[in-house]
Amino acid sequence: MDWTAALVAGAVLLVGTTALGLVLRARSGRVAPVSHAAITASDAVGAPGVRGDDSGVGADASALGLSAADLGRGATLVQFSTAYCSRCPGTARQLREVAAESDADEVRHVEIDLTDDAASAARFSVLQTPTTLVLDGEGRTVARIGGVPRLDELRPLLDSLTRRTRVAT
Repeated sequence: MDWTAALVAGAVLLVGTTALGLVLRARSGRVAPVSHAAITASDAVGAPGVRGDDSGVGADASALGLSAADLGRGATLVQFSTAYCSRCPGTARQLREVAAESDADEVRHVEIDLTDDAASAARFSVLQTPTTLVLDGEGRTVARIGGVPRLDELRPLLDSLTRRTRVAT
């Protein structure tokens, strides 16, 4: 291969990987609405910690092993983390602060460690940590966030779930 072809191939590779990186960065942290439940009741049957249909919570919360007492009245932020995730502690702190902005028990934050639980990571399609699921008051998944959540997108979603209005300052 001559030098000209090698330089062109290197330039194409550099441009391609830069474009891919920019696309992935633009998608990271975005609130992605879920049009259907991430976990169906049939998926939840037999999963560890699942209480069945009479637990009083949606199939998603049930499959996560959450009881009605674990859920917020309006929304629950379920964060998947691992021990080796460098962004997870900051994300947990950020989500706790967002949950604390609402009235008591209106929004809750729950953190689930997937370090030694590959089965749960596969069941919930967690490909990166942090990954956050936003559950409504009944325990159904309404949105999914891969990466550190963008608060300017998360707060309006929580406001709609809790029926809270913000006054712009």
